[in-house]
Amino acid sequence: MATLKTCTGVCSTGSAFPLSNVTTSNKNTRSSCWKPTQAAVKTSFHLPMRSYEMKNRTCTEDIKCLRLITAIKTPYLPDGRFDLEAYDALVNTQIENGVEGVIVGGTTGEGQLMSWEEHIMLIAHTVNCFGGNIKVIGNTGSNSTREAIHATEQGFAVGMHAALHINPYYGKTSLDGMVAHFQSVLSMGPTIIYNVPSRTGQDIPPHVIQNLAQSTCLAGVKECVGNDRIKEYTDNKIVVWSGNDDECHDSRWGYGATGVVSVASNLIPGLMHELMFGGKNPALNSKLLPLIAWLFQMPNPIGLNTALAQLGVVRPVFRLPFVPLPLEKRIEFANLVKEIGRQHFVGTQDVQVLDDNDFFLVSRY
Repeated sequence: MATLKTCTGVCSTGSAFPLSNVTTSNKNTRSSCWKPTQAAVKTSFHLPMRSYEMKNRTCTEDIKCLRLITAIKTPYLPDGRFDLEAYDALVNTQIENGVEGVIVGGTTGEGQLMSWEEHIMLIAHTVNCFGGNIKVIGNTGSNSTREAIHATEQGFAVGMHAALHINPYYGKTSLDGMVAHFQSVLSMGPTIIYNVPSRTGQDIPPHVIQNLAQSTCLAGVKECVGNDRIKEYTDNKIVVWSGNDDECHDSRWGYGATGVVSVASNLIPGLMHELMFGGKNPALNSKLLPLIAWLFQMPNPIGLNTALAQLGVVRPVFRLPFVPLPLEKRIEFANLVKEIGRQHFVGTQDVQVLDDNDFFLVSRY
């Protein structure tokens, strides 16, 4: 078997303190009651919003009603830069098929492989091109509270409608620290909290969410623990989206979830729309489960990236450490497309089984 190609790509002059109480003359002329200036401390201070930013803000209620949100894929050029032409076509297809929101730079969009400059640029690009037709939810979360605050300020400054925030991962904190972390960003605008213990190594327990729900900026929770947890939230009037494509039908129609944040809708937005809007449809759900199982046999977004490349929708370019699924799995995908019907998938080209040497693996980007 051929070897996968690997590409190596391509002083401030102002004082921090006011000087109104200090004179530059002889120290003997200084007032005897002079006291040193105290630094002002403001908790949860955020950059002031400009008038046009206030005008373009979306209220939290507008986010709470979204039923189908796609965790959008980020396509690449052979040198590892963003392929904005392919990205725009993919977002347009989502809009045409009734998707109501996109998560930009999430796990599926490989935000963890982006610089913050790339990340905010892609959010700004999405807002500028599509913000009037779809809600743009920027993944501006981080395990560093400082980074999360800064990125969220920038995301709202460029016009995103809502932020997605994850609990601190790897360097995990206490539950009190988790609450403080989320409270540091909640006041900036509509916020979805993302609970995915399989990635973070730490569950966000319901009592933390119930504490945070006192904020009017909490839109809801993207929950990956399962339908029993979803039921617990919906019983307490907390908006929740399923984060699992394989459970979302039952989450929506049996457990009260508002909808889904979907990976599969990158591929089959029309069918996922039908699953979320058309009422109970166990037959359609069963039809899609083999595809969804195929998508997640390896960590997301490996399956999605492989599938979109075989559909001719994106170039077969992977930013390392992601690599495509092996040949036998690529053959399986082509068969799944034929079983479900090519017309239900994004793109217009016939599905192909790509060879190993068709893929580019980019290590410097």
